[in-house]
Amino acid sequence: MIYAPRLPRLGAFEAWRDAARALASNDVPADDIHWAMQGDDAGLFGDGAPLPAPREMMVPAAFVSLARRVCAHRAPGAHDLLYRVLLRCRGNARLLGNRADPQVQQLEAWAKNIRRDMHKMKAFVRFREVTPQEANRRQFISWFEPDHRIEELIAPFFARRFGDMDWVIVTPQITTRCAGGDVSHEAVQSARLDLSDETEELWRTYYANIFNPARLKIKAMQSEMPKKYWKNLPEADLIPGLIAGAEAQMRKMQDDAPSLPPLRAERILDRLPIREGLGDLNACARCPIGAMATQAVGGAGPMGAPLMIVGEQPGDREDLAGMPFVGPAGQLFDTLAAEAGLDRDAAYVTNAVKHFKFTPRGKRRIHQSPHKSEVEACRVWLEREITQVQPVFLLAMGATAAQTLTGDGSALMARRGTVERGREGLPVLITLHPSAILRSEESDRLRALLVQDLRQAARMLEEIRAL
Repeated sequence: MIYAPRLPRLGAFEAWRDAARALASNDVPADDIHWAMQGDDAGLFGDGAPLPAPREMMVPAAFVSLARRVCAHRAPGAHDLLYRVLLRCRGNARLLGNRADPQVQQLEAWAKNIRRDMHKMKAFVRFREVTPQEANRRQFISWFEPDHRIEELIAPFFARRFGDMDWVIVTPQITTRCAGGDVSHEAVQSARLDLSDETEELWRTYYANIFNPARLKIKAMQSEMPKKYWKNLPEADLIPGLIAGAEAQMRKMQDDAPSLPPLRAERILDRLPIREGLGDLNACARCPIGAMATQAVGGAGPMGAPLMIVGEQPGDREDLAGMPFVGPAGQLFDTLAAEAGLDRDAAYVTNAVKHFKFTPRGKRRIHQSPHKSEVEACRVWLEREITQVQPVFLLAMGATAAQTLTGDGSALMARRGTVERGREGLPVLITLHPSAILRSEESDRLRALLVQDLRQAARMLEEIRAL
């Protein structure tokens, strides 16, 4: 005997639940049932045999919630697989907790699709006001094309969210109305509505003008808003052209950027040896950090210094002052260098990255480590400094400096105190950055290690002077 339940477009879960209870409580095998939606081709089974009278049956509460979502899925076989898992759930309440079970896995995947489709509908439904002049409540209408049969599942959300107005959401198969807080559904075929109004052209102009080509991330944009939803957006037809012209517009923005530094930087840069022969560091657009910082911070010290000390990047104080190593880490370095017998005034001091990268937090600017790509983009400036100063050896303080000078910023603590051959062919003494001491709970131990390395740098400097 073959049973062929036909599920309505509205109330599909309730119809499936009643039929499944009647069949499962009478131990009807899944292979004897042909599930289908009303209006589908009945095939060989027609209306099938009448359903038996239901008997008492218990199922886990979690199954009911799962079934409500899966019944909204359009995948062929969804109702059949639900019934098969229902039969297995009887006497096995822990089945749904076994995510390794392939049937349970498939149901959970379908339920996830439904949750995602509901999320997209919440995000992308756009109402248009259609309130008549004599109405005492505002009225709105919207069009949406869901992937699955989610209209009944999502309606309570919109009723709660927009309870102070009357609204209609039209989909290709269902029209949902909310009037005075009462929600109703009608199974009716509808063509896509034209909901354009006079404000759309204003919005399109605004959108085109705020589009930032430097922040364009096409994959992320399509992940959050798949192309299927673009046709519901007034600005959708602008997007392909904006994407196509993004690179050229970004180059134009770079070309149009100011070529002269601000006056406060001009006064500072006049005192720095780096200014001569390195071009205008403040006009650098090789990475985005420069747009955030107050000014570029070049190196300071005598030309021809045998030792070049390379830190990581300017901090908040350095960014404002335009001089390297004047903040808390720089002051600590001065103290430790004096303790180690290293004459800082005889060394050229600079940073691997020339701009301050930070995250605003209230009135404070919190230091952020530069990305590897940003470090590599800034390396050209350090190379020019090395060419100009002509040091005999380099002291790399911190992972960023080690990355720039040797090409490897990893395993800093294992490498500290060792001398490596740098990219420029010069010896590089690896050590940690003073800021690590300020942040660490092991500050005493790290302080001793840094002083030890600075003593080694002082000995190397004395050996060079003795030659």
